[in-house]
Amino acid sequence: MKKSLISLLSMLTLVLLLAACGNSGEAEEKASADEEGKKEEVTIEHELGETTLEKNPEHVVVFDFGTLDTLDSLGVEVTGLPQMNIPSYLSKFESSDYKNAGGLKEPDFEAIYDMDPDLIIISGRQADLYEDFKDIAPTIYVQLDAENYMESFKGNVEMIGKIFDKEKEAEKQLLDVEENMKALQEKTADIDGKGLITLSNGGKVSAYGPGSRFGIIHDVFGVPAVDEDLDVSTHGQNVSYEYIAENNPDYLFVVDRDAVVNGEAAAKQTIENDLVKETTAFKEDQIVYLDPDIWYLSGGGLTSVQMMVDEIDSAVSK
Repeated sequence: MKKSLISLLSMLTLVLLLAACGNSGEAEEKASADEEGKKEEVTIEHELGETTLEKNPEHVVVFDFGTLDTLDSLGVEVTGLPQMNIPSYLSKFESSDYKNAGGLKEPDFEAIYDMDPDLIIISGRQADLYEDFKDIAPTIYVQLDAENYMESFKGNVEMIGKIFDKEKEAEKQLLDVEENMKALQEKTADIDGKGLITLSNGGKVSAYGPGSRFGIIHDVFGVPAVDEDLDVSTHGQNVSYEYIAENNPDYLFVVDRDAVVNGEAAAKQTIENDLVKETTAFKEDQIVYLDPDIWYLSGGGLTSVQMMVDEIDSAVSK
């Protein structure tokens, strides 16, 4: 009887031990699965705050065409974007494969909410709406510092690389751009002429100098400025045709805003009047009509900066 009782107790103890071990194993497996399912997070500091998000977000809404350019160059897909005034070299994003997030200055917040984004990327045109975007999903603000163009450009590309585990590819493409830029700088170091950057808009002309929105031509690419004292502002300094004639630039760089906003090129008709025709730039066929898509809409992208280098290189290589 005692032996039977002892045997029974031993069997019960063994059963309990096996059950406990099984429960422990299941708990460990569940904890392991939970850990594996949890994505790595990254924290990004930007001018409007600090944003923490999971790495490799799947649903991305982007309002900055320069960043869209970089994402595309690095092979990162996006979910939504403003489908108006899209630069021609990014025309694939006009497709219905991508969702329309409204306008650059008038986002469609209801549509964005329905996209259930993991990340929203905005820039200057949407800065005032940062809190509204943040209520929907983690939001990052990107900026190009005109006075430190290359540093901010590289910082933005590296940030995208970090978020999407594309650091090596981002570094490689940045090195390619820098190598081509150095080749351009070697050419501009030997030119005698000076340049003036202008924007044509509705029959009026504004000029941009070093440190300005388009100042990369002087500050980074190395084309000497015909006027070092132009006001630095987003909209440039309003100038007359007499001003252009008096400064007599050897290179006149023109950004046609009408071509972007109204869909019709108007800069040539605006710029090439009798006064401007007396400049060296006109006489030497060195009025350069820059691609407004990249200069006005999508500056600071991996592709657009390379295209900028190519345009200026072509202009000074004549």
